[in-house]
Amino acid sequence: MTEATTPESTPAQGEANSHGHGASKAALAVGAIGIVFGDIGTSPLYAFRETFAGAANIAIDRMHVLGVVSLIFWSMVIVVALQYVTILMRADNKGQGGSLALVALLSRHMGQSKYAWLVVLLGVFATSLFYGDSMITPAISVLSAVEGLTVVNHTLDPMVIPIALVLLVILFVLQSRGTAKVGALFAPVMIVWFLTLAGLGLNQIIHNPDILWALNPYYAVMFFVTDGFVAFLAMGAVVLAVTGSEALYSDMGHFGRGPMRLSWFGFVMPCLLLNYFGQGAMIAGLPPEQAAAVVQSPFFLLASEEFRLPLVILATVATFIASQAVISGAFSITHQAMQLGFMPRMTIRHTSETEAGQIYIPVINWALMVAVIILVLTFQSSSNLAAAYGIAVTGAVTIDTLLMGVLFVGVWKWKWWYAAPVVIFFLIIDGAYFAANLFKVPQGGWFPLVVGLIAFTLLTTWARGRKLMRERMHETALPIEIFAKSAKNSATRVPGTAIFMASQTAGVPSALLHNIKHNKVLHERVIILTVLIADAPYVDADERCEIHDLGDGFYRAVLHYGFMQETNVPQGLKEMERCGGEFDMMHTSFFLSRQTLLPSKTPGMPIWREKIFAWMLRNAATAMDFFRLPTNRVVELGSQVEI
Repeated sequence: MTEATTPESTPAQGEANSHGHGASKAALAVGAIGIVFGDIGTSPLYAFRETFAGAANIAIDRMHVLGVVSLIFWSMVIVVALQYVTILMRADNKGQGGSLALVALLSRHMGQSKYAWLVVLLGVFATSLFYGDSMITPAISVLSAVEGLTVVNHTLDPMVIPIALVLLVILFVLQSRGTAKVGALFAPVMIVWFLTLAGLGLNQIIHNPDILWALNPYYAVMFFVTDGFVAFLAMGAVVLAVTGSEALYSDMGHFGRGPMRLSWFGFVMPCLLLNYFGQGAMIAGLPPEQAAAVVQSPFFLLASEEFRLPLVILATVATFIASQAVISGAFSITHQAMQLGFMPRMTIRHTSETEAGQIYIPVINWALMVAVIILVLTFQSSSNLAAAYGIAVTGAVTIDTLLMGVLFVGVWKWKWWYAAPVVIFFLIIDGAYFAANLFKVPQGGWFPLVVGLIAFTLLTTWARGRKLMRERMHETALPIEIFAKSAKNSATRVPGTAIFMASQTAGVPSALLHNIKHNKVLHERVIILTVLIADAPYVDADERCEIHDLGDGFYRAVLHYGFMQETNVPQGLKEMERCGGEFDMMHTSFFLSRQTLLPSKTPGMPIWREKIFAWMLRNAATAMDFFRLPTNRVVELGSQVEI
């Protein structure tokens, strides 16, 4: 494929942006084991079980066990190892991965193409589906671990839901404290977890090495030949073994593709496969009647009786860590969506003084907690939740495959006859998994779809409303050059600096017009400041500031940030050494505009969407909080806008 060009950035860039202070590849690989692989690493708790004990109703015999294990093996190889770890991890946006980062990369190359809007919509929908996934993952993971208590002692069954709810509430309450202090424990615990998975599986494989025949794809093919539609339905459960694959791509920016590939191929994937093969070996070696009972909880029965309680405790801790990573991912993707203009401003708290990526968003945290509690109380067991799980993941994976096709042709410049077979191959695989999961919609698969639809509506409504509002404001905006000349002699100049925050780099902000109209004063130095978010994750410090002297004490300033960076305006102002002198916060006032929407005679979008946008606008965090402005130096002035 000589036509393919390499991605714009290298792994080193991604590592430098997040960790790059000399951290070794091995150290980053170990860190990735603790943070990134929790979701896919806890799938052995329920994936194999649900394939047999779920709705597909598969016969438990040697042929079917080999077929299921073979299907799990090749799914992991094709979807995770090949599609995500090998191919998509090359598609980084200056080191960052994930649907939104990929959309930003594609949008930058597509420019004003007539299909650019479709790429954006696909990326936004994939992001919307992630919220459904981030609700189900903590619920099914923690529930499946706590259910291990019933294997130890069946009389503990009534305690499963109360214990799971207590653990989940603790999980969300701890979010505000951040993961900086306990994060150091994640990697050792998860390493022990993966070694335990490998050890349990290897012990069974030694006793029944016949299971290794499942490495041959013949058995996966024969599974479909002999069972047809039943095998197709089983794919809806088999896909649970690869849930978390999209998260690997999204978390690439934290560790870099090199360390994550080392972790996956060198440690995580072998441990997972050993466990799945071990569960298959145990079931295949039992008489049919006994196998039917064991398949209801094969993971915990891999261990001998005296080790089952410690295994339950270890599994609970591992699912706790996995859930923590998913929740942190929800915070991260929400921050990206805010920066890229798909969500209103929300209060963001930084939980680490050294790691900019460790953030806490209260609204998202409590919304997820309520949703997770409702899920546990509604579905009651991890098996019931498994029906809801998978459709969000397979939907996001299928969308990523479509975006991958655009990447091949639009960014890497492959010839279409090179790109088409690759994309079609993955679409057949991913599309089959998605189609199989559609049959789970009546049993609970509707939940992530409803969540995804609601999130998609909110994200697109905010983006559309924000665009309309800016267009209306631009239509009525007065050129700053004309305003500066007319205002210099019509108002009293007072000492100090006034910074007027503006959403656009042209025109006069409404707060400045209202200030001179009502207060009839101008500061000695008037700065119209705009914060622009690039479609790249990071903007270098030497490219942060842009300043234009308009004369008569008026300045136009722009601060540039990436969509992964914190928009700290006071810190950004410290980097400005020009613009009439340094900024003394005690002699600087910030003027903000707060818009109130009015109904328009010709609305730019349906009334119901306008009402949603108005509600989101009213409940958005103030610019003062979002831009980290000093609370005692802010003046807020209102204005009215028709959209």
